[in-house]
Amino acid sequence: MAGIYIHIPFCKQACYYCDFHFSTSLKYKEEMILAICKEIELKSGLVKENVETIYFGGGTPSLLLASEMEQILEVVYKNFEVIEFPEITLEANPDDLSLEKIEELATTKINRLSIGVQSFFEEDLQFMNRAHTAKESEECIVNAKKYFKNITIDLIYGVPNTTNGTWKKNLEKFIDLDIPHLSSYALTVEENTALAHFIKKGKYPAVDEVLAASHFQILNQVLKNSGYIAYEISNFGKPEFFSKHNTAYWQGKTYLGIGPSAHSFDGKNRSWNIANNLKYIQAMQRNLAYSTAEKLTQNNVFNEMVMTRLRTVWGISLKEIENKFGQVIKNQLVENATKHINNNKLRIEGETLKITEEGKFFADGIAADLFIID
Repeated sequence: MAGIYIHIPFCKQACYYCDFHFSTSLKYKEEMILAICKEIELKSGLVKENVETIYFGGGTPSLLLASEMEQILEVVYKNFEVIEFPEITLEANPDDLSLEKIEELATTKINRLSIGVQSFFEEDLQFMNRAHTAKESEECIVNAKKYFKNITIDLIYGVPNTTNGTWKKNLEKFIDLDIPHLSSYALTVEENTALAHFIKKGKYPAVDEVLAASHFQILNQVLKNSGYIAYEISNFGKPEFFSKHNTAYWQGKTYLGIGPSAHSFDGKNRSWNIANNLKYIQAMQRNLAYSTAEKLTQNNVFNEMVMTRLRTVWGISLKEIENKFGQVIKNQLVENATKHINNNKLRIEGETLKITEEGKFFADGIAADLFIID
């Protein structure tokens, strides 16, 4: 099975921490939709498998009209074999999800909402320069639940000046709203973002890793006690509500990226579209694919498998490593993992290498220690 990711590069305003590709101008929205539809047509032969998931990301895809999303989906269905009951996700901001908009979305093929709440506290939202209010978050979730069964929200932890108590209240609000899935990430400072600039100038406090680690521990404990499964380090779901689209990424399945800056992966090669709206539109108008590609080396494939699988509840299958890369590489992986096993950061269960609760917060560094360097 394959997935299709569709990047909608528009936002109302720039969140201070965000480094994704977007524009706060909707000047080229109609042209962009036509260009996205054209790219879908141009790349219709690149995916041989049935399409299992479709994901509208961004940017802020909820800025589109429901009819515009249906327009794009119609072209997807016309050019690809989509399974009978696909998972079709829309990323949405609370300020876009009026009751009227939710009712319109419920008439489309979209069956999963990913709502960018980030926090239920106004001071956090202002710190991040979010466009919505805490009240809008609660209202849109209550309304969305009347029409959508499959809903997830995002919450960000490690926000400076957010106490452990406040963070716990964020999680309690999530649980009280009875939402079946949560994605929760630590606040990170990316280069060339407003947040990085403010910290450098001393206008904002630096991100505190000790605070983030404390919030991460609270996150895992509260969600576990409430019956959520941490099926990936940053993702928690009730049974039957795991993200099929993101799980496919972590399991190394093929996916096609549509739209400016979108990435694609066919199992051997990775490619990415130009991150410029106007140049992307002009390329599609000329029936050209404005993208860059690279062929992954065997070591690249191994390292990506280690990085993604280690973050999941399923871990790294040592038998699969042996089948794909050979006995020598498998032995090297186990040898490199030994120090982390001895420190209780990793463990081996049967033929599977897994990260422990103690190791989760350090997952990226642990994975890097297991990489094969060219």
